[in-house]
Amino acid sequence: MTDRPTGAAPSGAAPVASEDADLAIRTDGLTKRFRSGQVAVAGIDLRVPRGAVYGFIGPNGSGKTTTIRMLLGLVRPTSGRAHLLGGAMPEAGAGVLPRVGALVEGPAFHPYLTGRANLGRLDASDATADPRTARQRADEALERVGLAAAAAKPYRQYSLGMKQRLGLAAALLRPRELLVLDEPTNGLDPQGTREVRNLVRELADHGTTVLVSSHLLAEIEQVCSHVGIMSGGHLLLQGDRAELTGRGLPRLSLQTSADHVGAAAEVLTGLGLTDVQTAGHTVSALLGAVPPEKVSAALVHAGVDLLGLEVRRPNLEQIFVELTGEGFDVAR
Repeated sequence: MTDRPTGAAPSGAAPVASEDADLAIRTDGLTKRFRSGQVAVAGIDLRVPRGAVYGFIGPNGSGKTTTIRMLLGLVRPTSGRAHLLGGAMPEAGAGVLPRVGALVEGPAFHPYLTGRANLGRLDASDATADPRTARQRADEALERVGLAAAAAKPYRQYSLGMKQRLGLAAALLRPRELLVLDEPTNGLDPQGTREVRNLVRELADHGTTVLVSSHLLAEIEQVCSHVGIMSGGHLLLQGDRAELTGRGLPRLSLQTSADHVGAAAEVLTGLGLTDVQTAGHTVSALLGAVPPEKVSAALVHAGVDLLGLEVRRPNLEQIFVELTGEGFDVAR
């Protein structure tokens, strides 16, 4: 099932001009079935607004990379359609792809060339690029991803994180309207991950639409404005991140002494809270419309030792578990 934003066309519907103007990516019933019969992507309807940071999330093997490859014209869909920046893919690829930067799976470069030379070869293959400013573009891209000091180092001597950074630099050689990043933080240390996160924010602030595919929910949640959740080839949910997480019920969690766990659970149940659970000295429940201060007052009035209380708002992982009944690290 797919949760479409208001006004999104259903699968198979005729293109809507006004919608296309507001979307950087649109797919209708996009499907990929391999010869073995395996369905990698099952009729998904992506809606990626222009200017958004769209977190395309799901466990490894959920169909994210196959979808991205179809979007970029690297793999032909079995059925359905994909549009990038208003152009139908792959037919409009020649006009659209120069406006798109992409990092898909592991970046491939010549092992004996330096980082700068590898970027130079890529830049030279772009017929729209001015060769007089090629060195400047490469140096600026290397600087943005923190590889300026390793520009003259052979690619074969790069670490996994450095190779991933060079792939990002390749995607940033030219100003792009759309950036598609497939697992961009693979191999990066925490500092590198933070830098990529900041880079994505900076690009979005300057008007670039960014689609970031990842299985790391915590990272995506910090940077995305919109989200699409994949599982088993299906797009389970998509839309504005704040709206999606805001639809779930917050959970209240409190800590008390061992002797008062049962009494605390009775108080929460009496107030109408649901899904009351106990674990050790912790009691939790779905808060619903009951104000937290009313809960704490009722606990104190009942003589319950209240050692701590917090309200946790739903996050993307909780939404995924609610949709699938599975943990997010399930291999598919």
